Order: sequence, then structure tokens, then C-alpha cells
Amino acid sequence: MSILNQKTINKNITFKGVGLHGGLEVTMTLKPAVPNSGIIFKRTDLKKNNIIIPNIFNVSSALFCTTISNEEGVSVSTLEHLMGALFGLGIDNALIEIDNYEVPILDGSAKIFVEEILKVGIKTSSVPIKIIKIEKKIEFIDGNKKISIEPSKVSLDIDFELKYENTLIGEQRNSIKVYESDLSDIYNSRTFCLYEDVEKLKEMGLAKGGNLENAVVVKDNKVLNEGGLRNEKEFVNHKILDCMGDLYLAGYRIIGKIVCSQGGHKLTNQLLREVFENDQNFSLIEIKEKSLPHAFINKSNLRSIA
Repeated sequence: MSILNQKTINKNITFKGVGLHGGLEVTMTLKPAVPNSGIIFKRTDLKKNNIIIPNIFNVSSALFCTTISNEEGVSVSTLEHLMGALFGLGIDNALIEIDNYEVPILDGSAKIFVEEILKVGIKTSSVPIKIIKIEKKIEFIDGNKKISIEPSKVSLDIDFELKYENTLIGEQRNSIKVYESDLSDIYNSRTFCLYEDVEKLKEMGLAKGGNLENAVVVKDNKVLNEGGLRNEKEFVNHKILDCMGDLYLAGYRIIGKIVCSQGGHKLTNQLLREVFENDQNFSLIEIKEKSLPHAFINKSNLRSIA
């Protein structure tokens, strides 16, 4: 079967942990799904109106995390790390059953999601994937923050820059090709914050489940976590992971080039809303055998299916 066909996981995977912001215990199970079903969340703690479909127009909040809601106001939040893992591994279809409103933060990265998916393996169907091909350059600017997307021949490139006054974080920039690059450092990079912001977040009713086991905390020029950073660009690499997860709310993998400076969940969502408000900006293409060169094939997909 072609690697350009739709994929799901081989069997159920259950994750247990706490939500980063709510601090509540949550159990979440990823289940295989049939082709063309996409990614679906189901709130098992509710008996009705409990289906939430990840979609850029379903984003109800992008403050410190991404939250999606259905028409009845039922939501799932902090889904960006999980969605980034699914996007990077090429998982097109999955049912995600969750018994609370927030995806477990685990270690603050996508590392555990990726490891557990690779353990059970990935199942390839006989149904071709669909991709979104960007046709025109679109840019969104909000003060000193900016993001753009433009056409690319066969890849999804993400060029991300962050700038912090904190001297340890400082200015970091990295660029990856999602379907070609080794994404290990991206998956492994954890969410982070400044020490002086921790109390502010808690006063806002956020970060109730946060600790040094699931977030990098920087105080002055020191990382407070035992063991320090996982890679030298962990801060910007985590931003790239977030960006991947938020991009997957488009519903399909994307062919295009993203350039972002000092962005986040809100900026990515605002850009995608502009893209999809005009069907001249993109094309939805079903990929047949040999429709794309091997550059489109993610190396991690090859490893997981081998």
C-alpha cells in the first residue's frame, strides 16, 4: 500500500494524566478510525452533544492553549501537542475519547504521544490522502507579531522565530520541512514559561496542573528543571510543535511555506481563517499514486510502518 494513503493507529492507546491549566485528572483513549473520518474528539463524561471536530473555525479560545468547541459549547482544550504528534506521524483518522475537557499534558511535549503511537504501529488503508495546497501568499500582522503562508511545490516548511527579553531564551530561530526533517527535537520540546509569569497564570485560573515535570521554567538566566534543556533550541522547537498542531486544525496536511515571528496559537488561527475564507487561496487535492515525489513522505512515517 502506498505511503500516500490514509493512516490510522493499529489499536487503542490510553493516556492518563492531568490537564496543564485545569489541573484535573483525565483519561484519554486514542482509537483506530476508518478512512475519511478524520480526527474526532468525544467527551465520554457527557452523554449528549459530546462530539467535537477539530476545525479552525471551531477554535473558541487561543489564549495560552488551543480550545475547540462544538455548537453546544462543549469543548476540548490544550490539544495542540497531540495534534502536532498526529500531524507529524501522518495519522489521518482517529477517534479520541476523553473524560474531561483538557488533553493530559504528560511531560509538556509530544514525546509520549509519539512513542506510544509508534509502539502500537500505524495502519495504512487503500484510500488516498487529501492535501491542502496553498495557492496565494497570505500574511497576518498583529503589532510586532507576524505570520505568513505562501505556495510551496511539495513540502510544508515552517520557519519560526521567537524573541524574548530574557537573556537565556533570547532570540531563537529554526526552520524545518515537516515531511522531510527528523522531527525528534520538535516532538521532545516542552512547553515553557518564565518564573515571574507563574503566579500571574495562576491568578488567571491557569497552570493549575503545571510543575517542573511538565513545563520548562526559566528564572533569570537559569533553567529550573533538573537536567536542563532537551535540545539547544527547545524553546523555538516547542513553538514549531504548537504551530504544527494548530495547522492540523485545517483537517488535512498542507503544502506551503509558513514564516512566523513571535507568533502563537492565536496568530496561527487568524492566518488560517484568512486563508480559508476565500477558496481562491487554496486547493484541496486527492493524492493518487505517484502524484507527489518522495519529498512529501515523512521519514518518521517510514520508520513507524517498517
